[in-house]
Amino acid sequence: MVDTSSGEVLAQSLEVASRDISMWGLFLHADFFVQAIILVLLGASFWCWSIIYAKLMQLGTVQKHSKAFEKAFWSGHSLDDLYKDIRYKAQDPMARMFVAAMQEWGDYSKGAASKDDARKQNFLDRIDRVLANCQTVEMEKLEEHTGFLATVGSSAPFVGLLGTVWGIMHSFQSIAASKNTSLAVVAPGIAEALFATALGLIAAIPAVMAYNKISSRLSKYAMTLENFSNELHTLMSRKLYGA
Repeated sequence: MVDTSSGEVLAQSLEVASRDISMWGLFLHADFFVQAIILVLLGASFWCWSIIYAKLMQLGTVQKHSKAFEKAFWSGHSLDDLYKDIRYKAQDPMARMFVAAMQEWGDYSKGAASKDDARKQNFLDRIDRVLANCQTVEMEKLEEHTGFLATVGSSAPFVGLLGTVWGIMHSFQSIAASKNTSLAVVAPGIAEALFATALGLIAAIPAVMAYNKISSRLSKYAMTLENFSNELHTLMSRKLYGA
């Protein structure tokens, strides 16, 4: 009786050893569940880079316009003249906060001739609320989609690890079914599984770094808006009381 088991094992080893171990080959030979995870991670990584590029461009543009507005604001010209110039073309959060405050001033100026201290204080309180609401809305616009970076940065490694665990389980099941434990058979399956972890890290690391960088810039800009709000309140108070 001819023993064919060794020949079958050798044939399996040669077949697996000749398998394409490029990234594309690893993806094609991976389990369907692992393939789905790889596609999810690739999609998340692509979306993260889109957000990173868009946010950096947006922040750069906003800060550029804010500096130009600050220069005009502190140039010594009349606030009313500046308001007329930018009323319909405010290009940054700081300018839009200024426009909102000046609109409140216009409404107040058109009011009753009698402007006692209580009415003046109500006006200043209203200015504070308008500026605070405007700042909140503007920061929410700037922070839009940044939460996705944090989500990918914290979850992508675990998603990749899930794909690795699943892939290794599937690999060992195949080893048990074929009864072949040679390295040539084991290595491709493990490489396919570890490919998911690598993609998880590739997606997570840039997302975390970009999120920290963007959050830092947003925090500094929020502080700038807060300082501008206080300065605008002071100017409005002086304008109100004729100081």
